[in-house]
Amino acid sequence: MKVWVPLPGIAQALGDLPGVEVGVYDGGAEFPPGVEDVEVWVPPFFGTPRTPEALARMARLRVVQTLTAGVDAYRPHMPDGVLLCNAKGVHDAGTAEWVVGAILAMQHDFPAFDEARREERWDYRFTGALADQTVLIVGYGSIGAAVERRLAGFEVEVVRVARTARDGVHGEDELPALLPDADVVVLLVPSTPATAGLADAAFLSRMKDGALLVNAARGPVVDTGALVAELNSRRIRAALDVTDPEPLPAGHPLWKAPGVLITPHVAGSTPASGRRALKLLRAQLERLLAGEPLVNVIEGAY
Repeated sequence: MKVWVPLPGIAQALGDLPGVEVGVYDGGAEFPPGVEDVEVWVPPFFGTPRTPEALARMARLRVVQTLTAGVDAYRPHMPDGVLLCNAKGVHDAGTAEWVVGAILAMQHDFPAFDEARREERWDYRFTGALADQTVLIVGYGSIGAAVERRLAGFEVEVVRVARTARDGVHGEDELPALLPDADVVVLLVPSTPATAGLADAAFLSRMKDGALLVNAARGPVVDTGALVAELNSRRIRAALDVTDPEPLPAGHPLWKAPGVLITPHVAGSTPASGRRALKLLRAQLERLLAGEPLVNVIEGAY
């Protein structure tokens, strides 16, 4: 079974599997020899513009196993009969830690105090806190549950929202009524046509004054223009690991908007994610070799 992975370290870690030939394709302009024989493709973490061509040329392809939870870059190009599997669970810890860290940093004004440090200015003042606040998690899946577990000791009320309602979880149609009571709104929804622009001007206007928007989902989930307008009014604040556009270009108004913390899509880029990705890849290949069903198969809406 021929498998392509994006990094030599991954190839080395999987090279002892019997009956598996592991090659490396980093998403570059030239395909290595044997593209037609690839049966399992693990694309680069940040994808490649050659995805459509790669999928079209992999005549024996059986499985695409992403290293990301999001698979929006692959779904439109998947050949018939090829399974698409995501990395659900791999980035839960790193992303959940980033979310909680970003909330604490913003509620306690760490970015402002760091700016004062650079100016050698002792800027004593009262700050906000996370205790006694309501945290609204929009997109309550495995990462949302990981965030809630890490918030358990912070004396907050967690309100859960998913695409459809279930026991203990509100449906997205209830958001207009839930937003005004939330002190922190955490976005963890997948990037799909249905979630594009979810946090638009109407969504943001329903957030209470001083509330914090945390986006650890995908940039297009938020209407950037509407967010910049709200930030410039200083009515709400934001912590963003993802932006639209991404990478955020120099000179973009989001860079200098007040009350915003921006990190360059790093929430899931941790050693824990790397270890868990290798564990998932090995388990998936072992299932294929044994003729067993794969996990994290994307079917229908996700």
